[in-house]
Amino acid sequence: MQFGRYYEEFEVGAVYRHWPGKTVTEYDDHLFCLLTMNHHPLHMDAHYAETASQFKRNVVVGNYIYSLLLGMSVPDVSGKAIANLEVESLRHVAPTFHGDTIYGETTVLDKRESGSKPDRGVVSVETRGYNQDGTMVCVFRRKVMVPKREYAASNVPEGVDPERPSFPTPR
Repeated sequence: MQFGRYYEEFEVGAVYRHWPGKTVTEYDDHLFCLLTMNHHPLHMDAHYAETASQFKRNVVVGNYIYSLLLGMSVPDVSGKAIANLEVESLRHVAPTFHGDTIYGETTVLDKRESGSKPDRGVVSVETRGYNQDGTMVCVFRRKVMVPKREYAASNVPEGVDPERPSFPTPR
């Protein structure tokens, strides 16, 4: 199983469909809100959401959906990344509710070799998230710095597979 890509493996226009999807539970949403100290009642208080919001139910906090999609993309996009350089844009297009299932896909927009270090390049991607009905709920663009294959292979100790690092020996 591949985990991330080297610079040479990215092709502009390629689309990676991330699998599996994730059904968002009330627990997921509330835990994320509590961990990040976002106590807005639209996300945490069912009575408030029912009586004071246009949606009449809790809305999943958008940063959880963004984080979920970012995580879904790691095996296809940034699993070998040297660094996530920036998030250029982030839009929450439609609300997500408890019980919705989120699916993601990423398109390679651009790639360029590093101007200062010949062992790497920068890949620009756009990730889109959809619910179970096919409605886009979130879209973001980011830049990821990834190594070139020859550099990664030349800097691995003999006998070590860079695709499958060994675990430390228990003492």
